[in-house]
Amino acid sequence: MTCDVLIVGGGPAGSTCAWRLRQAGLDVMVVDLATFPRDKVCAGWITPQVVTELCLDTQAYARRRTFQPIIGFRVGLIGRHRETAVTYDGPVSFGIRRCEFDHYLLQRADARLALGAPISTIRKDRGQWIVNDAIRAPMLIGAGGSGCPVARMLNGVMRGRPLVVAREAESRIAAADRESLAIEPDVPELFFCRDLQGYGWCVRKGEYLNVGLGRLDPRSLPAATARFVAFLEARKKIPPRFPWPWRGHAYAVNAAPRRRIVDAGALLVGDAAGVADSQSGEGIRQAVESGLLAAQTIVEADGLFSRDRLDPYAARLEARCAGASLSGALARIVPDRVKTVVAGRLLEAPSFVRHVVLDRWFLHRQQLALGR
Repeated sequence: MTCDVLIVGGGPAGSTCAWRLRQAGLDVMVVDLATFPRDKVCAGWITPQVVTELCLDTQAYARRRTFQPIIGFRVGLIGRHRETAVTYDGPVSFGIRRCEFDHYLLQRADARLALGAPISTIRKDRGQWIVNDAIRAPMLIGAGGSGCPVARMLNGVMRGRPLVVAREAESRIAAADRESLAIEPDVPELFFCRDLQGYGWCVRKGEYLNVGLGRLDPRSLPAATARFVAFLEARKKIPPRFPWPWRGHAYAVNAAPRRRIVDAGALLVGDAAGVADSQSGEGIRQAVESGLLAAQTIVEADGLFSRDRLDPYAARLEARCAGASLSGALARIVPDRVKTVVAGRLLEAPSFVRHVVLDRWFLHRQQLALGR
């Protein structure tokens, strides 16, 4: 079995890359261990930039899927009973369910699919990648998340990279609880940990509620999650006895040491490339944009997949994803005894919350959509 481009991973990075390559007329195959639809640990919202980049027909998408307009956020500190609410004139994000969103993108890509297929072997022979001794392609894309086998092949086991660990649960809200919840569907809530090493979220999307917490310290995640849930319950943000189908996930953020993301005939995209935002932990935008940039580079290479022809991808991705984490910097330099005081005061300042936390860290309103 042969194809022009073989993509390992069918999430937003892989499916977006496949979609754009299929538009250019290439024969593309996507291989994924999972079968779709499948869930993914994620708060689950996309910005208008992502909608534009994907040429998403929002009316058609929303007819059969969750697509919750978001016009603002409430931001606070876990354990403090004071929040700062910021609203905008129109939608600044849209709540989605990853089981629906990822499946939609993969189906729309119009690529050949091999789902439920684990990767057992990857080797190269005379300029052709051979995967599972069955599929041959001159171009290989690693889009399989933080544990992507293509990333392991290029980099081995990398140590020392900052990792975000997260726990998340999403479940349908019982009809009896929908009126009593003190959380608005169009205004999700974000609560930072007192040590500034992570944050929790509570996002209502139509009939569904998504709650989770991500941190840079994996050892404290279970206890931090329990405290966050108790905090939300006390404030009636979540129903009592809510059925919590907790799932966990770990991924690298866009920080040193860098992964090698380009080789002759091979590129990494999305979490496999380690490009999740270092400020918010967001990964959908970076996944989509890395997939688009990878496809652009492959089309421009015109069948000549030497490292020199593919290197522009790394520079383009670095330029798009560059940015230091102010929240991380504060966590490192501020003494423990004053972190909570500093964070509390900053998160009670509407201007800081709007222009720094939301506009810059979470919504990236300073960045236009790719190609705009």
